[in-house]
Amino acid sequence: MGLISEVAGAAPALLRLAEPPVTPDGPEAREWILRELAKSEYQAAKPTLFDIIAKRFWDWFNSLQVPVAEGAPPLGVLLILGAVVVAVIIALLIWGVPRFNRRSRLAGGGLFGESDERDAAAIRRAAEQAAKAGDWPLAISERFRAIARALTERTAVTLMPGTTAADAARRAAAVFPAQADGLANGAAVFDAVRYLGGAGSRDDYERLVALDRELASARPRLDAAEPVSVVPR
Repeated sequence: MGLISEVAGAAPALLRLAEPPVTPDGPEAREWILRELAKSEYQAAKPTLFDIIAKRFWDWFNSLQVPVAEGAPPLGVLLILGAVVVAVIIALLIWGVPRFNRRSRLAGGGLFGESDERDAAAIRRAAEQAAKAGDWPLAISERFRAIARALTERTAVTLMPGTTAADAARRAAAVFPAQADGLANGAAVFDAVRYLGGAGSRDDYERLVALDRELASARPRLDAAEPVSVVPR
């Protein structure tokens, strides 16, 4: 009886083995494959995005065949240098080329012993307002300041602390020789109204206005005999 029972229990399995194999059609086969790959053991073995990128990089790296001459730096050094160059180029594209603007460094700062960050146009406006009010000492002082600031904005002269108005005029005259007399006279009038209590006059102011306009249209002589370093005070 025991043998008969065992044979009876194995009958379903024997019948399945005797059945012909199932051949799924295209869509059904694809569904079976996706269902199988969705199992946890397959997902755990699936490469991550980082793995894919790293593999592609190393495949590219290993594909490089750079002939290295005797005594030449190793390939790794060349690759590092190349990476640095690429990084610099990218940085320049993002942040732009550093601008060492000489005008911006020299245009501001002290004038005539005082801190003055105004540009030439602003100083001219102050001089014109003083002239309208009849304050000739202030108008003359401001106009001479405007002349000095305009020259620095053009980088025709360089303002340095400690230079007197007379020395400023002399050095500027080396760059603008045709205006040498006007610069010397302007410095003298400036010193008179600023340090000696001079009253100044409309004529003194108008001469400075004319000098300012002449210098604005004049071309500097770039082959001056000595370096020009100017800060009148």
